[in-house]
Amino acid sequence: MKLEIGNFHVTDIQFGPETKFSNGLLTIDKEGAIAYLRGEDEHITDLDLVIARPGDDTRICPVKEAVEPRVRTDGRTLFPGVTGEVCPAGQGRVHALKGCSVLAVGKHWGSFGDGLIDMGGEGAKYTIFSQLINVCMVMDTDEEFERYEQQKKNHAIRWAAHRLAEYIGQAVKDLEPEDVDVFDFTPVTQREKNGLPNVVLVMQPQSQMEELGYNDLLYGWDMNKYLPSFVSPTEVLDGAIISGSFMPCSSKWCTYDFQNFPTIQEMMAEDGKSFNFIGVIMSNLNVALDQKERAAVMVSNMALNLGADGAIVTEEGYGNPDADYVRCIVALEDVGVKVVGISNECTGRDGRSQPLVTLDEKCNALVSTGNVSKLIELPPCSTVIGELQALARDGLSGGWAGDEILGPSVRPDGSIIMENNSMFCGDQIAGWSPKTMLEF
Repeated sequence: MKLEIGNFHVTDIQFGPETKFSNGLLTIDKEGAIAYLRGEDEHITDLDLVIARPGDDTRICPVKEAVEPRVRTDGRTLFPGVTGEVCPAGQGRVHALKGCSVLAVGKHWGSFGDGLIDMGGEGAKYTIFSQLINVCMVMDTDEEFERYEQQKKNHAIRWAAHRLAEYIGQAVKDLEPEDVDVFDFTPVTQREKNGLPNVVLVMQPQSQMEELGYNDLLYGWDMNKYLPSFVSPTEVLDGAIISGSFMPCSSKWCTYDFQNFPTIQEMMAEDGKSFNFIGVIMSNLNVALDQKERAAVMVSNMALNLGADGAIVTEEGYGNPDADYVRCIVALEDVGVKVVGISNECTGRDGRSQPLVTLDEKCNALVSTGNVSKLIELPPCSTVIGELQALARDGLSGGWAGDEILGPSVRPDGSIIMENNSMFCGDQIAGWSPKTMLEF
């Protein structure tokens, strides 16, 4: 499968009378975009678009999703089964607006899986989205059934973000890209033997919620009702999978992460050089032990039959999902596949607790992208997009309304204290993480 991503590098964004791209400047017809989104979903009650730039003294909260604006040049839908009919992904040409994202931001209400982004100052280092020009889609809806629930599906606002990304992407549909990234994945059975080890990537997207609507979707299919299968890495990069609304936010893979998954891109770059990248085994994360065992068995059998010598296993989440993560690693090691694991950890605010819920001596090559419980304290920002009080009031995984020692997460002067849990995609498990180990 051959995927071409034509890149258009955005240096600034402004609002104007029409949506267009020229010489690095992306102009968005704000009123037209709002009218389009309202026409697509009657549940939208309030909607505004706000631009946030790197270095701005701006805090954004609660952030629910991030999407890179793109468009398919052949007219197919950008996110099959979500923004349009189910269709193949992973091959053909897509045009992408680089250096920017669409952020789905609640005007008032947050939930367990939402997070925070600082565009400037000390807080900017915690997330890649401070480095992007963000079109913040600030929205409220009439989804009253979940207004005061800690877990929210956030359906209207998340779907609107995907629609807006495709709407904006139309600006470059018929233009010639500045450069083109080519991802050419050779079918496994057509590869010549070259003496290099065969390596597979095992992805465990979030899928724990048994009620549908909270989990990651593959071709629009809820991954709670999914069994491990083989997919091309180009499918992941091409919109086949989108993010859900469940999981503490620093542990999330947002849709922008899937579209640009650095681990996949690095493995494809090394294919045929230091190892053979033979594809992705897309697994999931389960609740019941028999479901976890079933997935681990299917993953290990698939890797064995693909001829894998090694694997990278990476999970979206922590806590209960650690059992799936570790069991999968052990199952692979048991059939002779050497594994490197990539995840964050939950070692407590003092960093002294057991990092994963369960461990095994066969998990002997683990990469940590950070501690979800690390306390982060930041000064106020002059501008807030959304509602900062959501961090404390609405059960965001790293915030709290009150603490007898630390006080509330949101202080009267606008400064905050929270756990890393609430930093939007802050642990950058997809492969962005710049963190290194501290010597003791």
